[in-house]
Amino acid sequence: MKYDFTSIMDRRGKDAIAVDMVGVPGSFAPAGPKEGFDVIPMWVADMNFPACPTIPEAIIERANHTAYGYFAPPEEYYSSILRWHALRNGVDGLKPEHIGYANGVLGGVASALNVLCSKGDNVLLHSPTYIGFTNTLTNNGYNIVHSPLYLDEQNIWRMDFEDMEKKIVDNKIHAAIFCSPHNPCGRVWERWEIEKAMELYEKHDVFVISDEIWSDIILSGHKHIPTQSVSEDAKMRTVAMYAPSKTFNLAGLVGSYSIIYNSWLRDRIEKESSLCHYNSMNVLSMHALIGAYKDEGHQWVDELQQVITENVNYACSYIADHFDGVTVSRPQGTYMLFLDCTAWCEAHGKTIEDVEKMCWDVGVALQDGRMFHGPCHLRVNLALPLSRVKEAFDRLDKYVFNA
Repeated sequence: MKYDFTSIMDRRGKDAIAVDMVGVPGSFAPAGPKEGFDVIPMWVADMNFPACPTIPEAIIERANHTAYGYFAPPEEYYSSILRWHALRNGVDGLKPEHIGYANGVLGGVASALNVLCSKGDNVLLHSPTYIGFTNTLTNNGYNIVHSPLYLDEQNIWRMDFEDMEKKIVDNKIHAAIFCSPHNPCGRVWERWEIEKAMELYEKHDVFVISDEIWSDIILSGHKHIPTQSVSEDAKMRTVAMYAPSKTFNLAGLVGSYSIIYNSWLRDRIEKESSLCHYNSMNVLSMHALIGAYKDEGHQWVDELQQVITENVNYACSYIADHFDGVTVSRPQGTYMLFLDCTAWCEAHGKTIEDVEKMCWDVGVALQDGRMFHGPCHLRVNLALPLSRVKEAFDRLDKYVFNA
């Protein structure tokens, strides 16, 4: 490979939540490991790979011009986004005026909900559910109505369209959050699935906020379908949220963007997002996006997809071969696993808290799945060099599931 996905980065002392918060009392982080074990960060959804080289090059080039005053996005910012979506997702007809800015995807979700809903309104989400959605909706005064995903006979997560419709009707729902690809389950929805969901939303006049921040991290054999692309109605009733932050590990730089074709909706969301007066683009994060979306960024992401696919294949095969009572639906996108430990816990008289502690004791810093509405689940980040993934699963084998 051209790019470095094998070096083990030492992130200690570099402000990384994934490493420096482990073992901090009172935090939401995993507990620190016992003596003799280092931390393998597998909880926070960021990556442990060096950035695509064009990103620091773009940041440094701009930083070397030592004036950081008021600025406006250049044409290159918008053309970079247009070209990215055209090449990777086959999007045509996208124009600069369709693109809006948000400091983060969750901020964009909140702004859209504040336009579409009244406080106390019910909003449809699938469960398992990303904790960021839970916190954002709760903090902003909206009620979450869950429609559970289910595992089919091939162990693939599916939407329950009958349940979705019943929940929409019974709860008078007119706004839904759609996660594509899905976090934490890793589903990359097929076109027919998105079409059926959007037909349901059209039937009951439900506006859709489609979080597509994971849309570039797609495993081999799968393809992301933008929600707005499946019909003209979907295009006009959907607020789509994107960012280079998940794809290129830029969350610390802050910056995401929306794509909204409906001018009525776009004008109102832009107005709502402006009210706080600090939802503003950062000049260095802007140049980071431009650097990320260059030709080399496309090549880097293509290699990243291969690396994540190999890591997922290794982890899922290891679980199947070594961890009786632990199951996982092989993700099709993202770099997260969502492990179901129910049968293992029942067989060994353990709770999921016991499992987590055993994992954390040996430095495998993974995440409690209950905050994602997985009752006996773990969420595991595989965006590490394969050597670290192998070390983590070796520890899980020796000290946790076959101790």
